[in-house]
Amino acid sequence: MSLGIDLAVVPNLVAHDAASVDLVRTSRAVARKRADDAPVVFDLAAIRERDNLAQALILRLLTPRGSLAALGHASYGSRIHEIIGRRKTGALRNLCRAFVLEAIAQEPRVEPKAIALTFDPLAETESSFVFTLSVQPRDGGDPVGVTLEVAV
Repeated sequence: MSLGIDLAVVPNLVAHDAASVDLVRTSRAVARKRADDAPVVFDLAAIRERDNLAQALILRLLTPRGSLAALGHASYGSRIHEIIGRRKTGALRNLCRAFVLEAIAQEPRVEPKAIALTFDPLAETESSFVFTLSVQPRDGGDPVGVTLEVAV
């Protein structure tokens, strides 16, 4: 199973596998020409395989579940948005953990159970959680890890 290719849409992505992913125009040779016969030399950045999977995980976690229902994807996303604005407690951290694991279990390219999900209290602020998630791609290979800060 291929991990795919997609547009790079997460600026300033912080991930073990995709720290360089950003939405930037990149110069590349293109065989086709525009109608005015000028060569097309800029295109949106694309990411492939592990970087694509890392981006997909972050987008799934940051998209409120149900927000894509009108597009036929009612279960896509996570419930992390439900904890935004609540007073940060240990119970809220556990709820955040549950929401992350629930969302990751829906990603078809990874095993449904995360390898690791650890919080970094020293990197957190009073209004944020910082966690590192490691998952195993279904097609094998090394685990993919992403680090994400979620403000509450």
